[in-house]
Amino acid sequence: MEYKNVREGRFVARRNRFVAEVELDGAILPVHVKNTGRLRELFLPGARVVLSKSDAPGRATAYDLIAVWREGRLFHVDSQAPNRLFAEWLRAGGLGAVENVRPEVRYGGSRLDFSFTLGGKACLAEVKGVTLCRDGGFYFPDAPTDRGIRHLGELARAVEEGYACYAVFVAQAEGAKFVSPNPDRPEFAAALRAAAAAGVRPIAFDCRVEPGRVIPRGEIPVIL
Repeated sequence: MEYKNVREGRFVARRNRFVAEVELDGAILPVHVKNTGRLRELFLPGARVVLSKSDAPGRATAYDLIAVWREGRLFHVDSQAPNRLFAEWLRAGGLGAVENVRPEVRYGGSRLDFSFTLGGKACLAEVKGVTLCRDGGFYFPDAPTDRGIRHLGELARAVEEGYACYAVFVAQAEGAKFVSPNPDRPEFAAALRAAAAAGVRPIAFDCRVEPGRVIPRGEIPVIL
């Protein structure tokens, strides 16, 4: 996936979940943060950030903050992108020859990210973007997620009904060694292990991140 009208600036501060202040061309501007996670390890004063100028009329902010440089590596922070990246990875053969790929499908009391057919079997997938990196490993989530826990329960129930189900983790930087549940969020870790024991398959892949482009790469281990 690609972004248009890309610029680089310097992170100043985060006003709230949706707006940050960035220095661009000597001026301090409000920009839209496309991720409501905490991202404290990335949003540091003075950090180089990548912005994409929006052409949508009537916006309060002219730019979206889409990526952050940290220790020489670019981390993609657009939380709307992992679903698109998974769709690209899936259609490129990440799981094999899939058919009937559909986004945003109703199952039980939830709306899950994808349904598709693989080897004649109906499949469901829920996708999570991962930006929290420690010593080369990527960890999810960085904040409590009742919604994520509920979706894992839905996937486990779907397995009982005959679906093949996947919990998908998109490491939003290159060179991730593995993805694992965040030990600081034991409720999600327990839910993921329970879902895996019920037959939900956790999978992950990393991405090549450039200032104006993000490319899905190969599958990496999920360590429970």
